[in-house]
Amino acid sequence: MIRCIVVDDKPLAIDVLKHYIAKVPSLTLSFCTTNPLEALNKVLEGEVDLVFLDIQMPELTGLQFMKIVKNKCLVVLTTAYAEFALEGFDNDAVDYLLKPVSFERFYKAVEKTQLILNGRAELVKTSTKSLTKEKELTHIFVKTEYKLVRINITDILYVEGLQNYVMIYTATGKITSLQTMKKTEDQLPTAQFIRIHKSFIVAINKINSVERNMVSIGDKKIAIGEVYRESFYQAIANG
Repeated sequence: MIRCIVVDDKPLAIDVLKHYIAKVPSLTLSFCTTNPLEALNKVLEGEVDLVFLDIQMPELTGLQFMKIVKNKCLVVLTTAYAEFALEGFDNDAVDYLLKPVSFERFYKAVEKTQLILNGRAELVKTSTKSLTKEKELTHIFVKTEYKLVRINITDILYVEGLQNYVMIYTATGKITSLQTMKKTEDQLPTAQFIRIHKSFIVAINKINSVERNMVSIGDKKIAIGEVYRESFYQAIANG
């Protein structure tokens, strides 16, 4: 169910949209108001998926409302003024309904909303699956001169790229692998490893300290390349 609210300073316009909402099974009406500030509080509380929003209102215009809530909910604009359409879409309005609003046109806006929400749900589902897969990954196989060698993820300290091969340093020693740095980076779970230099990938949970753009892992000190600094510090800041 899509939780929606109607915001319009004209009670008659609210009544029309209430009637339309009641005819669509996927919509549930949570709140109606002529006061955009009341609606703003509802949205900021996280209780709203979709707002049917008038543009020309006292106290707070629809466009000002959208700039405040940003991406906290979807918005379908309802107005008698076509000249605001471009600015509405610039602020990520799902649709723009000109009054008087027909049910057919209203329903098309609802369908657009449903497609967007379904897309967001699928994106979250895909991201969750990817994270779960990474958490389940316990080892990788790397190619050495004569065979494939299994390495436990938790044993890896860091990886060093050396021309046409990589050296993988573990808690028990090092392994020379005849594969590229890019191939090794793709194998490792991104939640646990980060590239800090064109020649180094490190295990985040094996870092002992960071000082003066140098990472310490055991007795090894590795420089953080300038290109990688911003993403590295963001990663460790986010835990």
